[in-house]
This record gives sequence, structure tokens and C-alpha cells, in this order.
Amino acid sequence: MSAARPYSISTDQTRLDAALVHRYLSGDSYWARGVPFDVVQRAIRNSLCFGLYRDDLQLGFARVVTDAATFAYLADVFIVPGHRGIGLGKQLMAAVMAHPDLQGLRRFMLATRDAHGLYRQFGFTEPKNPQVLMERHDPDIYQGAGSGAMPRA
Repeated sequence: MSAARPYSISTDQTRLDAALVHRYLSGDSYWARGVPFDVVQRAIRNSLCFGLYRDDLQLGFARVVTDAATFAYLADVFIVPGHRGIGLGKQLMAAVMAHPDLQGLRRFMLATRDAHGLYRQFGFTEPKNPQVLMERHDPDIYQGAGSGAMPRA
């Protein structure tokens, strides 16, 4: 019987498989379906990204948009199908939460439709005062129906 191959997590963007990230986000995610490859590349380039690997094969991803001082937004977290249910999501989230640039933040946000249980384990809760939060949301932007324009006064 051979030993289980260890998993590793890296923030080295040169290791990321952008094509894999794009395939998952554009096809399998509910939040970014149809996102163009160049948008994924730009998002990766301008974020703190975490890749989860077994050897050199990328199996997971998480992206944090942050000023590394007061605020962060967690986005695009996934483990590829076939590797879920064995704790890799928890391992990935533990690495995100331990990153030095994400310590001492006043606010760390995310949006999820179905993973509340995972994120609660890391201290995330529903907003205490949702009435103070606002958003500008364009869910159809990648399907060409999004407005993308600021409203006129």
C-alpha cells in the first residue's frame, strides 16, 4: 500500500492553471457561468489567489480581493468534482484565513448560495446589519444581457 500523496496550497500565480479555473467558473459555477477567459485572467492578476494541488495537478482555487489592510472579499472558491468531500475545501479555507495579508481586517466578506456550513467554521456569519450593505449586481453580464453601464441621473 502506498502512502497518500500530500496536497499543497500556493499563492504563486505562475502555478495556477488559468484554463482550469476558467473552465470551472464559466461552465460549472452558478455565479460566473459564461465568464470570458480574459476576465478570469484579469481577476487572477489583480487578486490574491490560492491554488490547491496534488503534485502539480490543480484541484482547487480561491481568490481574495483585498487592500491587505482593512477589507477583503472572498470569491471563486471551488474544489474540482471528484475530489470533494475529503476535506480539501477546509484545507483551502484554512490557508486563506492564515495568510499574513488577511490578518487584522475590519471586514472580510463573501457571497454563497450553498456553502454556509463551510464558511461558518471560519467565523463568517450573516451580516449583523444587512440594511447598511448595498450592492450593484448584474447577474447576466457574461451572457451579453448585462447593462454594464452606470444609470443616468
